[in-house]
Amino acid sequence: MIKRNRYINQITKALHNNPIVALLGPRQSGKTTLARQVAENDSSVIFDLEKQADQARLANPELALSRLKGLVIIDEIQRRPELFSVLRPLADRPDNPAKFMILGSASPQIVRGVSESLAGRIAFVDLAGFDLGELGVQNMYSLWLRGGFPRSYLANDEEASRAWRENFIRTFLERDIPLLGIRIPAETLRRFWTMVAHYHAELWNAAELARSLGVSEHTIRHYLDILSGAYMVRQLPPWWENLGKRQYKSPKVFIRDSGLFHSLQGIAREQDLLAHPKLGASWEGFALEQVLILAGEQQAFFWRTHAGAELDLLLFRGGRRYGIEFKYSGSPAMTKSLHSALTDLNLDQAWIIHPGEQAYPLHDKVEALPLQELSRLAPILT
Repeated sequence: MIKRNRYINQITKALHNNPIVALLGPRQSGKTTLARQVAENDSSVIFDLEKQADQARLANPELALSRLKGLVIIDEIQRRPELFSVLRPLADRPDNPAKFMILGSASPQIVRGVSESLAGRIAFVDLAGFDLGELGVQNMYSLWLRGGFPRSYLANDEEASRAWRENFIRTFLERDIPLLGIRIPAETLRRFWTMVAHYHAELWNAAELARSLGVSEHTIRHYLDILSGAYMVRQLPPWWENLGKRQYKSPKVFIRDSGLFHSLQGIAREQDLLAHPKLGASWEGFALEQVLILAGEQQAFFWRTHAGAELDLLLFRGGRRYGIEFKYSGSPAMTKSLHSALTDLNLDQAWIIHPGEQAYPLHDKVEALPLQELSRLAPILT
């Protein structure tokens, strides 16, 4: 078992400061395992709302939960959204004998009411799949190909990993989405998800996707919000400011897990990936997720002008501006586009993240940095 100490520390600190902690992330990302690791040293009670017996135990939730002490874990809480209003008075008890950890596979925007019902009482911890910091840089290519879902990454071979991901996609569409109260045919959402994979690392184009599926732009936007809210798709927002240049204001879209992206693209093996026309886009999405796991998702943007200048990732940290480009090249060089970003955005420092092994300067403010040395940026970006 891989001990996820960074997340355990985050959760422990959040529980110390808040009566309720929400551990959120995609299904099968290891939330339940992590919650049990947190509970190892505490008196705890666990409710798994996928089990009928535990649903029955919460037939009268006010009575059942008010008597408990220690750490109370409620797994798959999106199945019982009415529990949010039950937890509010329990969290407000002056000598609260219990702390609550709720686990969910949908964001607060999908699970309606969580922010309103528990505002000021809850802290959020977002759980991603395995990352390089947990697995070690020697496993970079395996993590990139298989993705970070524990059962996909830990599968016995590539065929077993690919089969797990295919089953995950099917189950997610046929079971998990309907459980959120969303009534969209699984085949329709599968087609949309596959189309988004073709736009991976590109600008969101609602009109084009709507024409392809024969639906309205409003409907397409709804589909995108569903997959984003379930942690399947990332929408990276644009940054624009008064520069006297036309700048794009649509988000870029990414399939968050590289393994799922490869499955949606029909990429089964490393040699398939390295020969695929989406190789560069795959690398950008994979490396982007590693950076955001390290640095956090707040104040993260991309920037692009109609004249062609662009920056893959713009981060604001402590009043300073940092830029990151992602290039699948063992020896990336300085680009005209990055020169423009340095000047127009007044960047304090920038890096080009690449899969090679050597770090070297490209400019007085720019360094080519191997992804395997990403941890060097932690003191700057966190």
